[in-house]
Amino acid sequence: MYAIIETGGKQYRVEPNEVFMVEKLDVANGDVVEFDKVALIQEEGTVRVGKPWVEGAKVVCRVLKAEGKDRKIVIFTYKAKENIKRKKGHRQRFTQVKVEQIAMASGTEG
Repeated sequence: MYAIIETGGKQYRVEPNEVFMVEKLDVANGDVVEFDKVALIQEEGTVRVGKPWVEGAKVVCRVLKAEGKDRKIVIFTYKAKENIKRKKGHRQRFTQVKVEQIAMASGTEG
């Protein structure tokens, strides 16, 4: 069983008990987060595709790490023959979550 969810402008393929990182959410450690923007659910050989989201579907996750920083990315720009150089760094903030349940409301078809 797996699902494709959307959060933070990105799509993620998730399975039960999977740990993954999403764009920073305003939550605390141990909180439960429900993602209701589910684009696809596959279970027991059947696939439900939403238009754009599957009706009544949700993915329940528990927050493991409320805020962390990803590895540093160095941005270096320069203009040749003009002695113009600029070096900057960026560390993207993230929230680490663990999928507890992929749920489908009974009686709804997407």
